[in-house]
Amino acid sequence: MEHRPLSLWWLALAAALVPLVTIHLTFAVSVAEGHVSLCMPYWDSCTSISRTGRHGVAYFIFKGAMLPAAVLGILFWWLNGLWLRQLGVNSRGVAWVPWLGLIACVALALYTLALGHAGDGFNLIRRIGVVLYFALTYLCQLLVSACLASHPHWRLAGRRLLRLCQLTLAIGILSVILTAVVPEYYSQKDDAFEWVLALLINLHALWLALLWRRSGFRARLWAG
Repeated sequence: MEHRPLSLWWLALAAALVPLVTIHLTFAVSVAEGHVSLCMPYWDSCTSISRTGRHGVAYFIFKGAMLPAAVLGILFWWLNGLWLRQLGVNSRGVAWVPWLGLIACVALALYTLALGHAGDGFNLIRRIGVVLYFALTYLCQLLVSACLASHPHWRLAGRRLLRLCQLTLAIGILSVILTAVVPEYYSQKDDAFEWVLALLINLHALWLALLWRRSGFRARLWAG
C-alpha cells in the first residue's frame, strides 16, 4: 500500500492564524455587544487584547479558540525542531525550541483559563502567563531565525526573519524606555504596544508556515 505524505505547513498556518483571527474576532464581537468602543487598537490604544475576551459571546470565543491555539503552538514548536534537524541544522539552539515553545504555550493556556475571573491570584496568573508567552515565543522565533540564517540554503530567509525579530525587540525596548521616561504617556499607549507585538509574533509564525510549504515539510502516517 502506498503511504502518501501529509503536508504539515497547514498546521503552522493554523498556529499563526488562529490566535491572530481570534483576537480580532473577539474585538469585533465586543464592539458589537457594546463592551468595547469602536477604534483602531493598534494606535488608539483603546482596549487591551484581554479586555476583548472578558464579556459576552467574546468570552466563549476567546477561550474556545485560544486553548486549541495553545495546543497547536506546542505542536508547532515541536515540529519546528524536527524541521530544522531535517534541514541539516545542528545548532544547540534547536534542542531548546520545543521546550521553550512548550512553556510558552502552557503559559498561554493558563492565561486564557484565568481570563474573566476576579481576584489577585487570577490577576497574577494572567500577568505571568502573558509575559512568559510573549518572551518565550520571541526566544523561539529568534532561535529558529538564527538557525535558518546559519544554513547555506535558507540563509536569506533566516536573515529576513531575524530582521523581523529585531523589529519586535525594538518595539519591546521602546515600550520599556517609555515606561521609564514618560510613564504617563506610556500608560495611555501600552495596549497598542501589546497589539503590535502580538501581530509581529503571529506574522513570524505565518512566515515560517510559508517556509515549511516551500521546503516540502511532510509526514507519513500508516497502520499495520
